[in-house]
Amino acid sequence: MRLVGYGKTMLGDIKIYSSDKFWNQIFTDLGISVAENADVADVIFDDIDIKMPISVIDLKNAVFTYLDNSDVVRSVFGANILLPVLQHKIIITLSKKPDITMAELKLLIGLSPDITTHTVENAIYQLRKKYGHDIILNINGKYRIGQL
Repeated sequence: MRLVGYGKTMLGDIKIYSSDKFWNQIFTDLGISVAENADVADVIFDDIDIKMPISVIDLKNAVFTYLDNSDVVRSVFGANILLPVLQHKIIITLSKKPDITMAELKLLIGLSPDITTHTVENAIYQLRKKYGHDIILNINGKYRIGQL
């Protein structure tokens, strides 16, 4: 395998998981955060179809295409809308992994599950206030996307 145009990619804030040690080394060399498991990753690289050779720009575009969750937001809200970053992460996470606890949700959006602030709870409150209480359901301590 050969990576063409190997260099800095500005993907440092994104956590990528790959089961392939070769790719993990490339990500590390590029300054990209490598997740230790898929549950805490923003991108599961194994799910991306990469054709080799690939330039760093094409690699970056593939990752950003994977991260483009506009179709998920559109399916939840019925339209393209812009959400604050934390609310966006909550909607995407609950769409992909329903029926998770608050601690799991915090972990998956990149916060410590033991965080003592009510940041996530407040973001859910704001979503419910704007889009209705049923947008995010809490059933027996497990959160999921509901209906508008």
